[in-house]
Amino acid sequence: MKPKINLTYIVSNIDKAYAFEWIVQFLNRDKFNLSFILLNPGNSELELFLKKSQIDFHRLNYHGKGSIPGSIIKTYRILKLTGTQIVHTHLFDASIVGLIAGWLAGITKRIHTRHHSDFHHVYYPKAVKFDKIVNFLSTDIIAISKVVEQILINKERVSKKKVNLIHHGFRLDEFSNVSDLALDYIRGKYNPGNRWPVVGVISRYTEWKGVQNTIEAFRMLLVDFPGALLVLANAHGNFKVEIQKKLKAIPNENFVEIQFEPELFSLYQLFSVFIHAPINREIEAFGQTYVEALAAGIPSVFTLSGIANEFIKDRENAIVVDYNNPGAIYIAIRELLNNKLLSDRITVNGRMDVYNYFNLDRMVLSLELLYE
Repeated sequence: MKPKINLTYIVSNIDKAYAFEWIVQFLNRDKFNLSFILLNPGNSELELFLKKSQIDFHRLNYHGKGSIPGSIIKTYRILKLTGTQIVHTHLFDASIVGLIAGWLAGITKRIHTRHHSDFHHVYYPKAVKFDKIVNFLSTDIIAISKVVEQILINKERVSKKKVNLIHHGFRLDEFSNVSDLALDYIRGKYNPGNRWPVVGVISRYTEWKGVQNTIEAFRMLLVDFPGALLVLANAHGNFKVEIQKKLKAIPNENFVEIQFEPELFSLYQLFSVFIHAPINREIEAFGQTYVEALAAGIPSVFTLSGIANEFIKDRENAIVVDYNNPGAIYIAIRELLNNKLLSDRITVNGRMDVYNYFNLDRMVLSLELLYE
C-alpha cells in the first residue's frame, strides 16, 4: 500500500462552510492525511467541526493584512512540522500566506482555488499584481467556473497547463430533505405572521451582487401582493448604507434582514421565489446560490454571472433577466407566482440540472486525481 499523502488546507476568514465539512467527510482518508491551517481572528464554526471530526488543525489569530508576515513564518513552521507534501489554499489572504510559506518550505505541489473572478480588475486594480504573484507561486490553480478559467488565461496570462476546471460539488439532497420541524423553526423565526409570497435573497451587501435592484423590484411587487415578505440573508457588507436607504421605501413589516443563519437548508424552504441578480456576467466567480436554490426546488429569477453562464437556460430551469433591471425582476417574480405550470416546470428541470452538473462525488474525485 502506498504511504498516505500529507495534505494541508489553508483557509482564511471563514466561519462556517459546508464545502470544507464535505471535504472532511468524503475525501479518501486511506490516501490522504488531511489537516487545516485556519487564518481567523477567533473561534469559528469550521474550527468546532474540525475538533468534532478529530482533524488536525492550527488556528493563527489573523487580523488582516498586518498579520501576513507573522502568519507566513508560523505557517512555514507548521508545514515543516507536519511534513506537508501538498498545500491547498482557499481565498485571497490564505493564498498569499500559504503559497509563500509553502514555497519557502520546499513543497513542490502548491495548489490554490481561485474564488474570485475579475473583482480586482474592476474594483481594486492595484491588487491584480498580488493575484499574479499567487498565480506564479501556484503549481496548479483550480478554476471553479469557465469565467474564472478565461480570466486566468486571457487576462492574467496563466499557462493553460496550470489551470484545472473543477466545479464546486454539493450534497444536494440536503437542500430538499428538510424536516417539517426544521421548517417550522425557521418560519417561526423569520415569518411568524405567515406572510406570502416570500421573496428570498442570500447575498452579501456589495454593489455588484445587485441586491439594490431586487429591493426595487420588491417595492413594485407590493402593489400586487401587499402581504409579501422580502428575506435578505447574509445582510452585511460594504454597501449596507446604500441598501438600507433603499429599504426605507419598504414597510418594516414587509422585510427581514438576517446577518447569519446556520440552518441554510431550512432557510431556502421558506422562500416562494428566489432572486440572484449580479450586475454582469463575470463578476461572480461561481455563485453557489444558483445551485443551492435549484437544488432546494425554489423557482428562481437570475441574471447570468459566474457558473450560471454554463447551465442556466431562460424559462427552462429559471427565468433569466437583464442586468440592472428591477422592472424585469418584478415581472419575472409576478409571472412565477401567477403561472404554476411554468413555476413547476423550471423547478423540476432546475433540480435535475444541478444533480447532473454539481455532484459532490465528481468534485472530490477530480481533486483526488489532482492531488495524486
